[in-house]
Amino acid sequence: MFAKLPLTALRAFESAARLGGFKAASEELFVTPAAVSHQIKTLEGFLGDLLFDRTTQGVKLTASGERLYSNVHLSFLDMSRSIASLKPPSDSQALRVSTTPAFAALWLIPRLGDFYNKHPEIHVSVEASNEVVDLLRDSTMDMAIRCGFKDYPELFSKSLMVEEFGVFTQTHWKLEDVGSSLKLIDIRWGTPSPASIDWALWCSAAKHEDWLAKAIYRKYNDEHFALQAAISGHGLALASTVLVADYVENGLLIPYRPEIKIPGARYSAVCVPGRERLSPVKDFLDWIVAATGDFRQGG
Repeated sequence: MFAKLPLTALRAFESAARLGGFKAASEELFVTPAAVSHQIKTLEGFLGDLLFDRTTQGVKLTASGERLYSNVHLSFLDMSRSIASLKPPSDSQALRVSTTPAFAALWLIPRLGDFYNKHPEIHVSVEASNEVVDLLRDSTMDMAIRCGFKDYPELFSKSLMVEEFGVFTQTHWKLEDVGSSLKLIDIRWGTPSPASIDWALWCSAAKHEDWLAKAIYRKYNDEHFALQAAISGHGLALASTVLVADYVENGLLIPYRPEIKIPGARYSAVCVPGRERLSPVKDFLDWIVAATGDFRQGG
């Protein structure tokens, strides 16, 4: 049934499509770029269709190439998993999760202890970056936790929670004590938003427009640093209700005017379709969906 499948050519094609070029594929497969090009031409002849557009700037998948890559990549993933399942069991399984530095530091890592208690055999490697990883091309990454406003129809996606933005401060802070030294902590948010999340928007909703002209601003480009500044009494922070949750629960920060909130982004767990059924991805997905339950219910 499978005797005529050009497996060597398909492997060269998958590597070139995933890595974005023949040279990168040749380095991964330990062959020459010419050999990769020859294998792909063989595959194109077998199919009777072009898989790459060749330009002076490099190569780019055609529409047919995109369709074939999606199927071939998933098939190779399934084969790899099947082969791995037949090997002697190791002491642990590795799971690589991509997410933002703020979410990793302020929400995920503090809760990983609970996951390890339930799944001591799985080791989670958290890869923190504000760059969005292309899971369809980077097969070394098992899944990602993303915060944003867009959908990912090409990926399996599990909705986790929606954040809001409110103002938080030290427990002893009082508005009547401000006088002429109101300090507002300004954060450059890493999450792209179709609407501005800033002090002007919150002050307008809270009828505190007078704050904008008289305030002293403390600027940070990292949510973690900004919240530490608020805990240290350096001012009020406009922060994500998700990222500040542990500080509020531990009594380090309290909300000011909690009824005033700005809608934020939604968090989702995503992976290449098919991987959600396999351990350890399935175990992690089940855990994080349960762990975010209180947030989905407004907790």
